[in-house]
Amino acid sequence: MIIGVPKEIKQGENRVAMTPAGVEELSKSGHTVIVERGAGAGSGIADEDYEAAGANMAEDGRTVYERGELIVKVKEPEPHEAAWLRPGQILFTYLHLAAMPELTRTLMERRVTAIGYETIQTDDGALPLLTPMSEVAGRMAVQIGAHLLEKTRGGRGVLLGGVPGVPPADVVIIGAGNVGAGAARITLGMGANVTLIDINTDRLRYLQETLHGNLITVMSNRFNIERAVKYADLLIGAVLVPGARAPQLVTEDMVRQMKPGSVVVDVAIDQGGCIATADRVTTHDNPTFVKHGVIHYAVANMPGAVPRTSTMALTNATLPYVQRLAARGFEAAVRADASLAKGVNCYAGHVTQSGVAEAHGLPYTPLHELL
Repeated sequence: MIIGVPKEIKQGENRVAMTPAGVEELSKSGHTVIVERGAGAGSGIADEDYEAAGANMAEDGRTVYERGELIVKVKEPEPHEAAWLRPGQILFTYLHLAAMPELTRTLMERRVTAIGYETIQTDDGALPLLTPMSEVAGRMAVQIGAHLLEKTRGGRGVLLGGVPGVPPADVVIIGAGNVGAGAARITLGMGANVTLIDINTDRLRYLQETLHGNLITVMSNRFNIERAVKYADLLIGAVLVPGARAPQLVTEDMVRQMKPGSVVVDVAIDQGGCIATADRVTTHDNPTFVKHGVIHYAVANMPGAVPRTSTMALTNATLPYVQRLAARGFEAAVRADASLAKGVNCYAGHVTQSGVAEAHGLPYTPLHELL
């Protein structure tokens, strides 16, 4: 199979979908890998490294799309990239289509086979391709929040861990998945008071037993969320419904009650956000805005700020799936792997992911009915 790896062009995105190690594995298996020149520059990977691994280098992104049967990316295609996609072509990337009606319709119209990293799900409910970036984003949310709490950044002037004789900051994390657990682990390590909110008592019980420090676990309901948000110095939104738009659990009235100079980091913004006042997507170049006296950080591609770590972690997770698709072809690969089949968002002009269909009021067609 011919596999194309274009350069990411989303603002502030420095990751690349494949490392030279991944290219070498695919090339040795007899596949052709086309990499756009400069694709790895943001992650510190030179074109020469790709060439040494067996890649064919393309001068521009359009060539990659025109030649590639399987396009492997990090983020969803920009509008002009989507126009290069063709019927039957496989697009394998983070899609987050529940928050992108225009791209969803484009993929349907162009009859693209679109597989979203974020909706590949194993039998035990794990999200193997979302996990590494969730782990990165959870850790980043804490260091970003700590930085924004500094007075020089407009924050309350609070140190997360406090000092002897001075209480630490209060951090509230909504969602106890990979993002929330990672954020809790870092904030507890820094000595902050952490309130972790989730709907799953078993998950809360597990984290209560395994994490150490000033941790309070709370069941998710409107009353508990409102009370916690009111005293938060740093509020981290980490809610995920696989494939679907994130539910808005924090209302604007709740944010109004927060202390001036407190900070909101909505990691769920790439799925529409779980905090009502995080009503716009920001970029790494201009990452924050202030609403009701609260600093909001709403960058949709947070791991793009640490691209070397993120690129290596992502390739480790995605490469086995790329190998299956390339070796078997789409239909045989998804028939043999139920977790990969769950990742298919669009196929042959149909929406095959129920959360995406519901988000946009489109018909939902189960993938097995189309194969």
